[in-house]
Amino acid sequence: VQLQASGGGVVQAGDSLELSCVASGTTFDKYALGWFRQAPGKERTFVASVDGGWGYGTKYYGDSVKGRVTISRDNVKDTVYLLMNSLKPEDTAVYYCAALLGPRLTTAHTGVYWGQGTLVTVSS
Repeated sequence: VQLQASGGGVVQAGDSLELSCVASGTTFDKYALGWFRQAPGKERTFVASVDGGWGYGTKYYGDSVKGRVTISRDNVKDTVYLLMNSLKPEDTAVYYCAALLGPRLTTAHTGVYWGQGTLVTVSS
């Protein structure tokens, strides 16, 4: 499983940004796909995920981003997107794409596949 994230950059507070992650190496229709983030000196935390398989399309959001981000997936392109609106300086972090064979990708546990991360910097 390989995950290639892109779309990070430097934006101003209040701006929007969309991240994308292309998955390769297997068939991802049964995988949950999602995003975590890690700010400097802090633990990696859950942002959003969307189920594959039986619960296909079920979405989960972290409390800190709920209402400001939308996750979506395209199974034809094996790509997951994260649209972030009303960005705040506290959203500054490295954003990691993740995949899990199974539902409910909401914790960074064993079995999760990780991409290389893309840096999002929000200036005030």
